[in-house]
Amino acid sequence: MGARDATTGPADIAVRAGIRAPSQHNTQPWRFRVLGDGVEVLRDAGRVLEHGDDGGRGADLACGAVLCNMRVALTAAGYGCAVDVLPDGGRPELAGVVRFTGPARPGPEDIALGAAVARRATNRRPFADRPVPPSLRHRLAAAADGEGARLVVLSPAELDTFAALLRRADHELARDADYRAELAAWTHDGERPDGVPASAGGPRPEPGTLLAMRDFGAARRVADEPPTAARAFERDPCVAVLTSTGDTRRHRITAGIALEHVLLVATSRGLGASFLPQPLEVESTRLELTTALGRRGYPQTALRLGYGYPGATTPRRPVEDVTSYAG
Repeated sequence: MGARDATTGPADIAVRAGIRAPSQHNTQPWRFRVLGDGVEVLRDAGRVLEHGDDGGRGADLACGAVLCNMRVALTAAGYGCAVDVLPDGGRPELAGVVRFTGPARPGPEDIALGAAVARRATNRRPFADRPVPPSLRHRLAAAADGEGARLVVLSPAELDTFAALLRRADHELARDADYRAELAAWTHDGERPDGVPASAGGPRPEPGTLLAMRDFGAARRVADEPPTAARAFERDPCVAVLTSTGDTRRHRITAGIALEHVLLVATSRGLGASFLPQPLEVESTRLELTTALGRRGYPQTALRLGYGYPGATTPRRPVEDVTSYAG
């Protein structure tokens, strides 16, 4: 089977699932190269944020999430596959490859996760004051653990520490003119196939809200324009930090696989999620968060989890715009 022939079968399934992965500001920092027996995922350097992701952490997480979506969708469709992270040291742009290994028989959980790929969306709206049950917290933690990462659900005391770091990082980022300009450049009114449309940006929290939510509209407002109306968010948020055993590119991409697995399990159980990445985007707060977590690993991202109305989906670039073919 040639590379172009593969697009009528497993490669088409893989790429269409891959583009549904989350990414920082919805930059979609990926490209696909279809092989005769698989699909390569390449990090698109031109879409790595210069000021919000200068170390490439967010892009690596996104590429890992792409690999997870591809694996999950293929398995659900009855195709066996194997994922190889950073398979070629001479090609640093190659984040990973998914190889087709033959037929597979998906189980009920495989099918449920496969259905969640298209439904998963970042939910930046307020959640209901309804706790996430311990059984589901354990299931999410098991999903991360099975991928070689760890999901740390914060205790009340840890949440207070995290919230303070979040507010400090958010304040520092808001004072950075280059960061604000970059955020504004990736925010729009729905006319683009990437970035965050205003409809998906979420409301502004009321003063005194524990968690500082990223304000996608702030960077685009003119000086005399009033801010959007504030909304009440959940009083007792559930926050979890995803960690890895190291902080190399391999660890980050693997953490991205774990992240998407967690999000797909959450989606399949009716649970919403949004990102709280600001402490990871400022070096001082990232180091303090690492210290606060003790021996529980290197933080890669943080999630807010809860129940609520489904969030608005963000657009994606067409498959043909992000795909090339070997040979």
